Amino acid sequence: MPYKEREINKLYYTMGEVTEMFDVNASQIRFYEREFDILQPKKNKKGNRLFTQEDIANLKIIFNLVKEKGYTLQGARDYLRDNKSEAKENQRVVDSLERLKSFLLEVRDSL
Repeated sequence: MPYKEREINKLYYTMGEVTEMFDVNASQIRFYEREFDILQPKKNKKGNRLFTQEDIANLKIIFNLVKEKGYTLQGARDYLRDNKSEAKENQRVVDSLERLKSFLLEVRDSL
């Protein structure tokens, strides 16, 4: 069995790392932080935002609703308030499907 590299999960991500993950400006992340209650990154003594895995998952849900499904900010806020657990489950399924897709693409490329 070939050696598989373990995926490294950090406890905290900086604003720069999060903006690279989502390919957006820091101002958009800060804006979503003000608009959505579920997004609560910790701040250090200098005021720098530190995002946890849960914050990253919540950002994925927000981006999915706003960018991909076309919800307005108010509509996304209402959806998350009413269907938070359903939205998290849907995002979990989407993430697993994306991992499966990347694995299958790797297999295809290795053939």
